[in-house]
Amino acid sequence: MRAKQILFLHIFYWILNLSFSIVTPVIAGKTEFFVLNVTFFAVSFIAFYINYFYIVPFFFNIKKLYFTIFGFFVSVGCFVFFRYMVEELILPLFIGHGNYAEGTSLLYYYYDNVFYSSTTLFISTVLSLFNIFFKREEERQKLIEEKKYAELKALKTQINPHFIFNSLNNIYSLVFQNSEKALPAIEELSKLLRYSTKDLEQDFIPLEREIGYVESLIELEKLRIKNPEKIIISNQIKNPALKISPMLIVPFVENAFKHGDFRDKGFEMNISDENTILHFYLLNYKKEKMKDSVSGIGIDNVRKRLEILYPKKHELKITETEADFTIDLKIDLKNEEK
Repeated sequence: MRAKQILFLHIFYWILNLSFSIVTPVIAGKTEFFVLNVTFFAVSFIAFYINYFYIVPFFFNIKKLYFTIFGFFVSVGCFVFFRYMVEELILPLFIGHGNYAEGTSLLYYYYDNVFYSSTTLFISTVLSLFNIFFKREEERQKLIEEKKYAELKALKTQINPHFIFNSLNNIYSLVFQNSEKALPAIEELSKLLRYSTKDLEQDFIPLEREIGYVESLIELEKLRIKNPEKIIISNQIKNPALKISPMLIVPFVENAFKHGDFRDKGFEMNISDENTILHFYLLNYKKEKMKDSVSGIGIDNVRKRLEILYPKKHELKITETEADFTIDLKIDLKNEEK
């Protein structure tokens, strides 16, 4: 139920109230109480919205029931006050008499109006509670979205420094060895940084751009290994226009190069899609005596981002043996198609 629906309930209630309290008696020819009915309608309207906008929001507290009950008596008090002012003080100046007989005590007047105000105040309270609940729910959803945005922003800021750190280590080793591959590596790195800077500013990018980034990263890493032919890549993407959050696949590839055995082995990577389901598979051979092959900032980062961006829409399996580990990731990109 949203604001328009609550507004409709307000209009519907007052149409019914107007029909039964004023229009119906006039149609039936009972006009002797017309003025009193109009004044009662006006008092009900004023009391309704004082209760709706001020009394219920101020006094309602689920943890303090006595405070809420006290608010009800305050609402009745407001109803009694306005009705007494209109019917017993102002109305007699125009028609010569009030609604209650002379000598009616204020205590009885208050007691009697508990009944007459009950329907108006009950409906006013219910609608006010609806309004409070939905406003709080909207605020809660807004806070959740802001929290997600802040978390994603924080996680994104981790990606570039982590990637730069790894890449500079690789280039440093090439420079230290006076390798002729050092300059091409620097050029490749600058290209990747341009891609990453532009892509990280966006929430989602085309899948082909993410894959292109991965392939460029692999080309950069190939410059430092002895057997680049051991790296087997299979790209079977049928719908490259699918949208994905940037830098979701890259950390897995970084992790493979950081911890993998590239002396005699390499790794196998397969990227495919079926309808809107992206399937990323990576088999990486471990270095000897390595214990923390799948740990690190990059993998934890991806886990958190997947939980935020694709709740119940992804499946990540990381399997580790003594010789290798595999990444098997499936993501439903349906909502990011366009």
